[in-house]
This record gives sequence, structure tokens and C-alpha cells, in this order.
Amino acid sequence: MQSTNPRKRRSQPVLAPEPGAEPLAPPIEQSADSAQISPRYQPKTPAFRRYVSTYALACLGISLMIGALSTVLLPLHVQSLEFARIFGADSGVDLTALANLGNDVAAGTVVPTAEQQHQLGLLAEFNSSKASSLSLVNSAGVVLLMILQPIIGTLSDRTRSRWGRRAPYVASGAVAGAALIALMPVAPSIAVLVIVWSLIQLASGLVGGPLSATVADRVPEERLGTVSAVTGLVAYAAAIGGAYVAGILFSVIGLASYYAIAIAVALLTIPFLLIARDRSSRSMPREPIRIGTIFASFVVALRDRDYRLAWISKVLFWLGVGISSTYGIYMLQSYISPALSAAKAAQLAPLMLVAALPATLLSMAIAGRFSDRLQRRKPFVIAAALILAVGLLVPWVWPTLPAMFIQAVVGGLGLGAFFVVDQALFIDLLPDENSSARDLGMAAMAQSLGTAGGPIIAGVVVTVAGGAYGPVWPVGAVVVMFSALAILPIRRAR
Repeated sequence: MQSTNPRKRRSQPVLAPEPGAEPLAPPIEQSADSAQISPRYQPKTPAFRRYVSTYALACLGISLMIGALSTVLLPLHVQSLEFARIFGADSGVDLTALANLGNDVAAGTVVPTAEQQHQLGLLAEFNSSKASSLSLVNSAGVVLLMILQPIIGTLSDRTRSRWGRRAPYVASGAVAGAALIALMPVAPSIAVLVIVWSLIQLASGLVGGPLSATVADRVPEERLGTVSAVTGLVAYAAAIGGAYVAGILFSVIGLASYYAIAIAVALLTIPFLLIARDRSSRSMPREPIRIGTIFASFVVALRDRDYRLAWISKVLFWLGVGISSTYGIYMLQSYISPALSAAKAAQLAPLMLVAALPATLLSMAIAGRFSDRLQRRKPFVIAAALILAVGLLVPWVWPTLPAMFIQAVVGGLGLGAFFVVDQALFIDLLPDENSSARDLGMAAMAQSLGTAGGPIIAGVVVTVAGGAYGPVWPVGAVVVMFSALAILPIRRAR
């Protein structure tokens, strides 16, 4: 099926394999001026299937880590540090009972004693403090990754080694990430947590950016949506599984759960490096790396009007997601009525993702299949944003546990479609196919920018609201709606 993108990607050359390298199927017909591009697989070949399966495993490792840490372990780690600072590690305060007392006082059914009023004041301080600290921890790492992601992509595009352009970054990022995760349990303060988590985010960028560039390198255009659907499904399921396992492990071994995640990240990346090995890049034309080239990696792709609009839309989409999702576990402990304990919240937060899985699978299957069949991306991205925005309003008008589950299911519909089509849209809009890692790094930077800004805005909203979490829902919904509007003027994609 013909693409609607008039800026067609050039076909790929035949390169001689390195001894012992995974052979690629015969590439698509090539042109003489494209000798620097790695060959793409033919569909329905064993090599293509091996690539997709091991690529999915590597994505699984990254997503499992993100789901486990960002959804469960990191919020609870921050909460334990802030509880010790405000209440005292051995105070014996029952946060669940205190939160329910606050709800009763707010509803006017209970008049607090002087001591209870003092405790409620500490609870408000605790809620604001842990929200601000978690926002800082989350945002610092994402900001670092946001700055360095396009640089990593530029360096990857220009790397010349017997292992190809991408594998050195994937391998080093996986090893460094696993080692850093193993350091997390001993972080004694928010400041140390910020540093270590920031480095973990950077390591994940070393893996994720070059890894996603292999899709542009090796996957035929007519299979972009399908491959994105498969790997997006795996990534989503891994994030759910990681959060669920982390919730169970935390109730048993506490912060030692970090060690299991570190081992999983390392092991799940190995098959891609060994089985789906890339061609050597040593014979590719060597373009010198200059300081100007590094700085240009931040702006070159954004000069393209359509790419820039898609980039802005992605920033806004993930900004809305970040605003509304940062305090998931805290919402269960302090926003809904009746409030839950930390242990119960750690177990139920992943179950909300599990409940959303069928809807997410359905939207992934529909969006991936029909996006490729119709060769249209824009309607799916716009629909995904609007569906997510509607879902975010449910807990705002009904602050209960069932509403949180409904929001998760409706949000899963939107996120599923977005995961699948967004990557295909950016690959369609790449301004320069020879710098795919650089420009996909900029696309990843859009997500990083939104993910970094979301917790910051959410923290400000909670602070202004005096420790109340409710206002983050409508703020997130409005921002996501603007992301849909930014897609409409794109011309080079339908």
C-alpha cells in the first residue's frame, strides 16, 4: 500500500554481513545515494520475526522498570522519607485513619479536637511535601534525559563500530541502568534520590532512543503501524506487570524490590543484542561530529512545520498525562473516600492498569491495523487525546475508588491508540531519514518534556490547593485537549 507521505523514505542498500552477524533478509530495492542507511527486513521472514520479538523483549525491560519504579516504588520511597521528616519515623501515626478523619471534617460530619486539628495540619503539610518532592524527583531525571536525548540520537547516527550504530548504546544503557537501580534502596534522602533516579533516566535514554531508531532502520514502511502495535502492547503490558509485581514485592520485602527490577532490566535486553544483531557500521560514510552538529540536533527537525506541530502535540499530550498520573498512589491514600492504606494502595494502583488492559488492547489492535490499512495517522492521534481527556474528568466529579478504575479504563483506550500511531506518525514525518535517531530522539524529547513538566505543574496545583489533589484532573484534561488541536494543521500526513 502506498504511503501518503510525499517525502518517501529511500529504499535500502545491500551490505555484506559481519562474520557471525544475524543475516538480514534481502532488502527492498535500493538507490545509489542511500549507502549510509541500514537495510530493512522484508516482511514475513524469520529474520524480521526474530527482530520484532527481541525488540519487544527489550522494550519490555524498559517499560517494566518504568512501571515498577515510577508507579509504585518511587512514590512510596519518597513518601517514607517525607513521613520520617514530618511525623518522625517512629511516631506511629495511622495515615489512613487520619486521611479519613480529614474527609469527615471536610464533609462536616466530625468536629476535630485540638490534637486532631494539629495532626490534620501535619497531614496537609505531608501531602504537599511528598507531592513536591515526588515532582522534583520525577522532573529532574526527565529534564536531564530531555536535554541529552537528541544528543544521544545524533551520536548514535554517527557511531561507527563492528556492532553497528545502535547496539553500543543499548548495551551500555542496560548495564548502567541495572547497576543504578540496585543503588536505589540505600538512597537516604530526597537529594540522593534525585541524583540516582536522574542517572537511571539517562541510562534508559541510552537504551530507548537508539532502540527505537532500529524501527526506522529495519522495518518496512507498510509494517510501521503493526510493529508499533505489537511493541506498544508489550510495553504497556510490561508497565502493568512491573507495577503489579512491585506492589506485591513491596508488601513483602519493601524497597529491596529494586534489586529484582535491576536484574530483569539487564536480562531482557540481552536477546536483542545477541539475536537481532545489526550490521557493522564501520564501512558507512563517516560524518564528523562537531559542537554545532550537537546543538543543531535540538532544532533541525523542528524547522519542519509538520514535524514541529506533531512535536508540540506530543509535548501537550504527555504534559496532560504527567499532570494527572503523577500522584496515583497518593490519590488512593488521600483523595478518594474512603482512603486506603499505603500497602493497599500499592496493590490496587497496578490493578487499575490491569483493568484498563482489555480496552488498551482493543484500541491498539484497531488503531494499528486501520492506521496502516487506511494510511492515516491524524484521526487516530486526535481521537486518542479526546478520549483520554474525557476519562480524566471522571474522578474529578466522583472522587471514589470505582471512578479511579473507570478513569483507568477510558484512559487506556486513549493511550493504547496513541502508543501505536504516534511513533508511526513521527516516522512518516521524519525530515531526514539519514538522521532518524536524531529526529526520533527529538520526538522522545517531546515526551520527556511533557513528562517532566507534568509533575511540576501538578505539584504547583496541589500546593495552591492546600494539599488537595482533586484539581489536577481538570487541568490535565484541558492540556490533553489542546494536544488534539495541535494535530489538525499537519499537512504531510492524513
